[in-house]
Amino acid sequence: MAKNRSAPAKGPRGGKAGLVLSLGSSALAVIRATKQVRRAKGSHDRLNTADAVAGLLPLITSAALVLRQLRGRRRENPEAA
Repeated sequence: MAKNRSAPAKGPRGGKAGLVLSLGSSALAVIRATKQVRRAKGSHDRLNTADAVAGLLPLITSAALVLRQLRGRRRENPEAA
């Protein structure tokens, strides 16, 4: 039987508080990765810079996905926002 991927998530990330917590941790990870990119650029090492940028991209994507979930919940239930 195939899973219904549009069903709301269950567990700690399923609630609004869990999503906000996930967004906060993603934001902190993005900040740390951004600092790593700056340090790598300062050392003028292209390989370290490329590695830092490559590590930053999934974090940005993760934060965008959590934001989309929060916005979707707000649209579904506008009086709770």
